[in-house]
Amino acid sequence: MQIDIHADHEMIATARRNGPRQPRMPLLSAVLALAGGKAELLRHNERAWASITFSGTRHSIILVFTGDEAVAAGEIFVTALSNHEFSIPRQIVADASIVRAQHDMLPEPRLEIEAELLLIEDC
Repeated sequence: MQIDIHADHEMIATARRNGPRQPRMPLLSAVLALAGGKAELLRHNERAWASITFSGTRHSIILVFTGDEAVAAGEIFVTALSNHEFSIPRQIVADASIVRAQHDMLPEPRLEIEAELLLIEDC
């Protein structure tokens, strides 16, 4: 595992700067909880989204599950994500789907999952 301290500090500074109205931290906490605490957050991207009547954010999240127990939790995560009822303040999860899953067996069992979630502001 490679740790980029600069990237961690930058992500924390951005979260503090944007304040509590941003849904990224509650969303990431909810996703990691749904993963049973067995996933490592590899990447998170967020971009604004809007339609004629709604506005919100689209999130792309990449999680890695390493080891037999974690991969089993990852497989449960894949089946549970699309029907999960998220509880995120002032947000509705309008869509949640797995867009990519990659299994590797060597040197140890590993499952990498990319999920996309669309959050709409619930004013």
